[in-house]
Amino acid sequence: MSSCSGDDEKAGMDRRGLLQSAGAFAATMLAPGVTLYAFGGGEAEALQARPADQPASPKQRWGMLIDLNKCSTGCNACVTACKDYNGWQDTGRADIDPQWIRKVTLKDPQTGVERSAPVMCQHCASPPCVDVCPTGASMKRADGIVLVNKHICIGCRYCMMACPFKARSFIHEDETGQKVNNPSGKGTVEGCTLCVDRVDAGQRPACVEACAKEGGALIFGDLKDPQSEISQALRKLPSTKLRADLGVDPGVQYANLT
Repeated sequence: MSSCSGDDEKAGMDRRGLLQSAGAFAATMLAPGVTLYAFGGGEAEALQARPADQPASPKQRWGMLIDLNKCSTGCNACVTACKDYNGWQDTGRADIDPQWIRKVTLKDPQTGVERSAPVMCQHCASPPCVDVCPTGASMKRADGIVLVNKHICIGCRYCMMACPFKARSFIHEDETGQKVNNPSGKGTVEGCTLCVDRVDAGQRPACVEACAKEGGALIFGDLKDPQSEISQALRKLPSTKLRADLGVDPGVQYANLT
């Protein structure tokens, strides 16, 4: 597996404030071109497919728990899986590369301790990207998955400016070799979908399955089901939500951050 390159380090951008309410890690440094890792558990519970004739249900809320104690700094299994499944590719320009999933370095300025953390769309309960979208292209499903309807996206990029997690990307180049599950085009915005087509089919996101063979740091499931794997793990592991002070209630949570 590949690790972050020297060029990636040079492409780093300051992201202070991402974790203002996340304890000791006050300084956050993001490298846009750095590959990121996601992680899956071993014996994961079975998910139930959603019948094609039924809409997403508010009785569910899909989310992730990422255990940073199991996050390997040099692993990029999830980003590779995400790219392969969804068809997005690096352009060679870190300033415009898609960032569906990326690695953030968190550093405690007092102790110098660093942590590597994956960041993607946080699938907020109150997503700012949806609030500012003038066409309704940015949307949240009843089950909590935040998406972009690219048929009505006009590329205004208001959602990119509103997102506190820098989780949206603008497509600057012509698209080739598109995936059936991820139709896209130049001039629109995109981001992590939690592999919504897989979830609807009763499968886990591609990144989670890829990580199941690596660190097992990522757990995916229904946050509203008290018996789900993710709910049980949250009861055992103290967790943190990025920028909890904003009140957007992310669906992605982090364990062992500090």
